[in-house]
Amino acid sequence: MNKIETLCLLCSQPLQSAISWKLLLTKQFQPTICHRCSARFEYSSTATALYQYNDAMKDYLHQYKFLQDVALAKVFRQELYARFKHEKATIIPIPMHPLKQRERTFSHMEELLKAANIPFLQLLEKTTTETQSSKNREQRIHAASLFRLMDGAHVEHKEYLLFDDIKTTGTTLQHATEILMNAGARNIKSFTLING
Repeated sequence: MNKIETLCLLCSQPLQSAISWKLLLTKQFQPTICHRCSARFEYSSTATALYQYNDAMKDYLHQYKFLQDVALAKVFRQELYARFKHEKATIIPIPMHPLKQRERTFSHMEELLKAANIPFLQLLEKTTTETQSSKNREQRIHAASLFRLMDGAHVEHKEYLLFDDIKTTGTTLQHATEILMNAGARNIKSFTLING
């Protein structure tokens, strides 16, 4: 059994991880954060999110999304893999507006799924560069649709699962659901990394 020394992606402390047969034979990813950092994240009590929003998650989102630290897509890959590995619905990550994606250099939702080796399909396009966090509850509820179908997108009469980073009022997921249902989807469910 070999020891590999890598650093925690959040605090840069050394991680001692052993390569074992269990790790190689089961779909276990190498840990990317230390136990101390991992313990700061609070699991969600709902079945539709992995974690609750807290200070650790606020710091993580800031570093991942706004400081463009794409390596942090790996932090929750084991948990996301466990949640999605038997998912029958086609997973659709909530997209970013193309201008925002160019600014940020990557799609944070797609990178989370790629890091966990989860297949997904993109059918939606964001129509506004405004973020939901910049609006109050009333503005979010009465906003024009945030999405449209991508050119050439074909929505089948089957179940889809929308995947987003955080759910606060649920407006983003509601807008995406309406577009897909109107285009012929049979059913839409949703799952988020964080419950806001």
